[in-house]
Amino acid sequence: MELRLLKELVKKGEGEHVEFKLKSSHPEKIVREVVAFANTGGGKLFVGVGDDKTIKGLKDADEDEFTLTRAIDKYIYPKISYKKERVPVSSDRDVLVLTIPRSVDKPHYVVDETGTRQAYIRVEDKSLQASREMKEIMRRGRGERDIRFQYGDKEQKLMKLLDEKQSVTVDLFATFAGIPRKMASNTLVVMVLARILEVHPQEMIDKFTMSIGYQSN
Repeated sequence: MELRLLKELVKKGEGEHVEFKLKSSHPEKIVREVVAFANTGGGKLFVGVGDDKTIKGLKDADEDEFTLTRAIDKYIYPKISYKKERVPVSSDRDVLVLTIPRSVDKPHYVVDETGTRQAYIRVEDKSLQASREMKEIMRRGRGERDIRFQYGDKEQKLMKLLDEKQSVTVDLFATFAGIPRKMASNTLVVMVLARILEVHPQEMIDKFTMSIGYQSN
């Protein structure tokens, strides 16, 4: 990547596919961004760039690259593929750029020292913890295949609820339909995979709406 292109990308700021980190301290936190990109639409991580878009670069890019590479190998499961490159920004400073493609093996997890796993997804310019529903959608949506389900009483209640409200949550659907939360969760997941519903992950809770394409049929 040329410095000119780097400056153009940085000027646009952080977003769904771009994240800035000034340095590689706390690499166990940086891997969250890597996992979120892999689990969503891919993206670029710029190390040596501040949140205020200042391009300061890294004094010792070798050390930062080693630290991040080791953290990615240690804390991410399953392993991801990514590309590393350095962009010189002055005679003694480089910006480290990690390009993470959208993964076909998602969900990927950050695994901490205790073995606890947590998946992350990218929503606008933030990396958020993935809900149970999002992890299931990622897991079951790896392959392109027709998703079939029976359109029964709970699905009819869901459609009635969506007629009344613009969006629903798992808990709202479960309460309205009088079914266990797990059943409500599974129903919403299947209908997202069948492209009848769309899921909108948020920081506190996911929301589900009718698919625009389905509505136009």
